Amino acid sequence: MSKYNRLAAAVFAAAVAFQAPAFAEDKPDAVIAKVGDLEIHQSELDLAVANLDPQLAQLSDEQKKVAALSAAIDVKLLAQGALTEKLNDSEDYKKRMQYLADRELHNAYFKKHVVDTVTPEEVKARYDKEIAALPKQEEVHARHILVKTEDEAKEVIKELDAGKNFADLAKEKSTDPNKSEGGDLGYFGHGRMVKEFEDAAFALDKGTYSKTPVKTDFGYHVILVEDKRVAPPPPFEQVQDQVRQLVMRDKYLELLAQAKQSSKVDVMDETLRKGYEEANKQPAPGDQPAAQPQQ
Repeated sequence: MSKYNRLAAAVFAAAVAFQAPAFAEDKPDAVIAKVGDLEIHQSELDLAVANLDPQLAQLSDEQKKVAALSAAIDVKLLAQGALTEKLNDSEDYKKRMQYLADRELHNAYFKKHVVDTVTPEEVKARYDKEIAALPKQEEVHARHILVKTEDEAKEVIKELDAGKNFADLAKEKSTDPNKSEGGDLGYFGHGRMVKEFEDAAFALDKGTYSKTPVKTDFGYHVILVEDKRVAPPPPFEQVQDQVRQLVMRDKYLELLAQAKQSSKVDVMDETLRKGYEEANKQPAPGDQPAAQPQQ
């Protein structure tokens, strides 16, 4: 992924984080407390709850509200002192307020032109596109019997050759903790097992077992492959939130591209300018791989 994509992803994540508290549904903004002549409204409490320290996440909802109210009252108490001293007239305060105002305007614009425009049809279409781009991955459904020595494994193979049931032998002889399930490992793909075991399992045909013991650091294995398949994609319901983020990210990038076309960006510091230009290089066609929904 290009530096532009990494930077854009980081900016997008920050935008999503910043905008969340501001998107609460409109409702009557009741006064819930007063500090001198200053009022604390429900909207302020909601913002205070949303911005509580993550260390307080384990608190109950009621405890969070109390902690947030306490923080809001503390803010109002010192804000009164700041107003008395006219700190709101300082240049530093005005600069900070301008930055915060710009950020909130950014968030409001982001909500209107990105968040509110995403449709279920767009999300489903993007899911279908991402699934179509996923590489096909083979999986095997295997059982195994794990023993300590090669001779024990060879004896297991002889019993299988004589017609013994694999699952029954696993319950009887395997030293693996899953022996009670008949050695069933379920479906797994490449990279899930140690290499020696994986190579042997994928080399077997469906319905066959290893005719020679497979040695790993855990001991000696006899492997039965019950089935082979192409790994199914993650269901839409499981990944739709992640896919929606992809749709939002692309809309956000398009919105930024349009804004940059209409407004020239000049960075005066040469070092920062070079870094900004490098980080914001547009990817060449095909440079941005399709993001894959996580299984």
